[in-house]
Order: sequence, then C-alpha cells, then structure tokens
Amino acid sequence: MDDVAVGPLDLAARVDDALAVQALAFGLSDDEIAVRRHIVLRHLGCRGARALGATTPTGRLIGFVYGMPNDRAYWWSTVVEPYLCSQGLDHWLDDSFVITELHVHPAYQNHGIGRTLITAITDDAAEPRSILSAIDTESPARGLYRSLGYQDIARRVLFPSAPTPYAVMGAPLPLQRP
Repeated sequence: MDDVAVGPLDLAARVDDALAVQALAFGLSDDEIAVRRHIVLRHLGCRGARALGATTPTGRLIGFVYGMPNDRAYWWSTVVEPYLCSQGLDHWLDDSFVITELHVHPAYQNHGIGRTLITAITDDAAEPRSILSAIDTESPARGLYRSLGYQDIARRVLFPSAPTPYAVMGAPLPLQRP
C-alpha cells in the first residue's frame, strides 16, 4: 500500500466519499448514511475536530478517521458515562481525544491503513489519552485497537439506535507501535 497517501482531509467537502467508504466497511443502509451525514457535519463544528484521509494516487478516498477532544456534554459521552461511572472510570471522559469514526474500504483492509490513520491523528492530539467505541465482538478492528494499547474500559454499552452492544476502549497517548 505504498501508493496510498495519508494526510489532512476536508471532511465537509468529501463527506459523501467518506460515508461511501463507511457504508461498505460497516454495512450501512441509505437511511443510515443520510442520518450519519448530518452527524458528521455537526461534529465538524466541534472544538478541535479534525480528519485525515487515505487516498490513492488518483485521489480516491479509501479510508478516513476523524475525532475531537472529548466534552462530557456531547451525546456520546452522556451515553457512555453511566457505564464508565459504574466501573469508577469516568475520568476517561476528561482530557481525552475521541476517535469518532475510523473506516477503511474493505478492499484495502489489513494493509496497515487503519493503523496509520489512527496513529497519525492521535500523534497530533494534545490530550494524554484517547477513547473510542467499537462493536463489542472480537473483530479485526478490536484487534487493531488492542495492538495500539487500547483496553476495554466498559463493555455491553447500549446506544439508543444501535442493535448491538458496544465496548468503550481507552489508551494512553502516544499509542503503542508494534
């Protein structure tokens, strides 16, 4: 994957390209894509939000990551806070950089692109730690996160519109390198 470039992404301008990648990687319906489009654009207005993309030499977007410094007032935080509080781990919501979305086109997975995207975005974070949520199953994504130093800090987290439970994972920054 030497021909794939990772760099800053104007996610607002390429939101439809990014959501096409997410739809393939995550199996989203057209209705889910429409909802997520509004969410992504709203997130981009949050303090410190930034995005990186992985593109081919022709400019095709084949992966992206975006995130922001966490704020306990954000919807995601209000959902996960009770789960973290029950474990005595709600301090993870403070001084953390949240990985909001990370997706790589299925044809380009398992080539280090996801690892490059997440390490590059967290390398620039001012916060001492990072948090994210992932579907609470053993998956290549969770394996990637663990290899970078993320650990489960809450399990069986239920988001109102999600049919499956999630795990919240956290890692000190900088992330571990293999």
